[in-house]
Amino acid sequence: MSSADIRLGIDKLATLGSVLYFAAHPDDENTRLIAWLAKEKKYRTAYLSLTRGDGGQNLIGTEQATELGLIRTQELLAARRIDGGEQYFSRLNDFGFSKTAEETLRIWDGEQALADAVWIIRQFRPDIIITRFPPDERGGHGHHQASGRLAIEAFAAAADPTRFPEQLAYTTVWQAKRVLWNTSPWAPSTESADKLFTVATGDFNPLVGRSYGEVAAESRSEHKSQGFGAARQRGEASETFEALAGDLPVSDLMDGVDVSWARVAGGVGIQALVEQLRDNFDFLKPERSVPGLVELLSLVEALEDGYWREQKAKEIKDLILACGGIWFESYASRPQFAVGEELSVSSSFIVRRPGVEVVLQRIESPDGVNEYANERVLPFNQVVSEQIIIKPSRTTQPYWLDKPGTLGAYAVGDPQDAGHPGNRDNPRTVVTLAINGKPITFERAIMHKYTDPVRGEVHEPLAVVPQITATLEKKSMVFNGDAPNTLNITFANHTSQAATARAHVELPQGWRADETEFLLAFEQSGADIVKQVTVYPGEARKEDALQILFDTGDGKALARGMRQIAYDHISPITWFPEARATLHRIETGVSAKRIGYIAGAGDLIPQSLRDIGLAVDVLAEGDMRASVLRQYDAIVTGVRLYNVNPNMRRFQPLLMDYVAQGGTLVVQYNVSGGLVVDELGPYPLALSRGRVTEEDAPVRFLKPDSPVLNYPNRITQADFEGWVQERGLYFVDGADKRYERPLAMSDTNEAALSGSLLVARYGEGNFVYTSLSFFRQLPAGVPGAYRLFVNLLAKPN
Repeated sequence: MSSADIRLGIDKLATLGSVLYFAAHPDDENTRLIAWLAKEKKYRTAYLSLTRGDGGQNLIGTEQATELGLIRTQELLAARRIDGGEQYFSRLNDFGFSKTAEETLRIWDGEQALADAVWIIRQFRPDIIITRFPPDERGGHGHHQASGRLAIEAFAAAADPTRFPEQLAYTTVWQAKRVLWNTSPWAPSTESADKLFTVATGDFNPLVGRSYGEVAAESRSEHKSQGFGAARQRGEASETFEALAGDLPVSDLMDGVDVSWARVAGGVGIQALVEQLRDNFDFLKPERSVPGLVELLSLVEALEDGYWREQKAKEIKDLILACGGIWFESYASRPQFAVGEELSVSSSFIVRRPGVEVVLQRIESPDGVNEYANERVLPFNQVVSEQIIIKPSRTTQPYWLDKPGTLGAYAVGDPQDAGHPGNRDNPRTVVTLAINGKPITFERAIMHKYTDPVRGEVHEPLAVVPQITATLEKKSMVFNGDAPNTLNITFANHTSQAATARAHVELPQGWRADETEFLLAFEQSGADIVKQVTVYPGEARKEDALQILFDTGDGKALARGMRQIAYDHISPITWFPEARATLHRIETGVSAKRIGYIAGAGDLIPQSLRDIGLAVDVLAEGDMRASVLRQYDAIVTGVRLYNVNPNMRRFQPLLMDYVAQGGTLVVQYNVSGGLVVDELGPYPLALSRGRVTEEDAPVRFLKPDSPVLNYPNRITQADFEGWVQERGLYFVDGADKRYERPLAMSDTNEAALSGSLLVARYGEGNFVYTSLSFFRQLPAGVPGAYRLFVNLLAKPN
């Protein structure tokens, strides 16, 4: 911490208020308000995102569903490190866009969703709860509406000992003072001004060096996978609130709540000492505050109020380290190691301010084989290092991915894990330092650190991995008729020595493979063995899958693979999906053999098309020449290409000429905001926010004789069975009459939309625009989606 940060921390010691911001997804939160609450009002502030954003779109890569949720979890944590808030989650899954709270709560299981919200409220104990969305259709997205409802219900249920009494074995009931809706320009309140409360949040904080609008922009810009980079805002700003439960504030958000130490028995003397520390703080000699902070810690640790005792003790410990210039870390020499093996962990310490007496007393770990327990005085401004050995008995698999969940929620084995953004039991050290004679205990996550020639010193979380993994190159296998398909399996030895294993390929009845058993002999640590399996299809049934099993000595167990996700703006992610690939069989003709693909925001369509035997080249900028394009039967653009690639201004005329000369161009969905071209097609068309979110929504054939519904595959209602998450999104609204619209579809009780698929002849070629969510359907192996997509690639008759 800088001295300014320390001073802010001392100021915060005097405030005992807490606020829980409550919404549905990563990026729903109001980062300016969170920053203002945490750094200006100095309340303990947290954001509860009911989901991890698994159902969103990814603008920085090809990760979807679970992996997108992992990315967005880390983006939220990065945002909170900037705006000063804490982060919580329920176990709910973002299953995709929903138009009603009723559908959302049915899929989520409303009672379980409420239980999670109550658990987090009882744990966090907010004085006030602030929702981002109202509990009705004004909230838009059904998840948004449901979050408003759940906040109101949880406000009452958290205080009721008859609701979810099983939680009371770990926590206590809690009654917040009020629930406020943080209104917004896109969802304004309909109440009169006398029923609303407004606060100014445009303050400039000289200790922070920025206004809260500037802090908010930096925080919000961490949501990079959603394309939410934000401009810094300076000057006057305000937030308006409507009461949803409890009373409306009159003069302050915390009206009726004592946020001083007077709310805690024995706290009056503590308040006086905090004020003394604040008044006497020396920005150039922060170490002078260490004796007072040590005294304050002893007073706080003697309190009976366990909640504020724990919270303020943690804050004081961090301030003691900061004032004394006391730095330490625990790190491993390798980024990952195998579960059940021993690993040496180094811990380094330094005291960088004079006059502070620090004695290293103990270094231990919950996974420790040994510990350091020799008292050692830490010299001034010299690094001291000690080692211990750990032997973790479990991997660092994210806890919500340990077991299969449902469409609506992840499975959480230990109820105390619920709410946490990550694992509570990842490898860590527990360090005891005697500072000015007082033993104080700290925890440190064990990291791997290295020096990158570009990024400099890099710290990454230590990954504990299975001893041997079996990673499949794809999550689904698609078979075209009776043609076989191949699957590469990478077996990896993560132990520190040579190893052997026996693996089995398990297939459903009627399916077969050229090889189903492997005796694996890894000659050394870190060795990989790649096996290619040719699979011959049988009769396709729903939920059929190929699985890799390992012999365990007393039977066979499903293997796990290893996936790593790395982006510069978040911590690296390592997780271990089951070694399982779903099996799908389709019957499709061939309309185009060679496809050029222009990547957009990121999808898996190229590999999906290769799976059914098509030749697909991903085109680079240098390939965008007429002589190159004319080699292809069809060109396909990736999702949101016209939102994310400014070069399309130059390339669009080239593509239109390609169509006019007889080519087929298939443009996948874009959003209307931020288009880099004036016209997406040869004739005018306008995008809307219309979508069909029910994956089983009925589809009407408006032009059954349309070539795209008949060649080379005759499309029927059966081809729209088994779709996942949605039919489509950001449909075309108005369009030139020269576009053919062969399909119409709608969600329940809504008017039919005909903008999911548009086809137009242009010159000698075909232009196709589609808002159908092929980017989800093809990687999921949906047979009918493949058949329709193949039709879209055809040249005009």
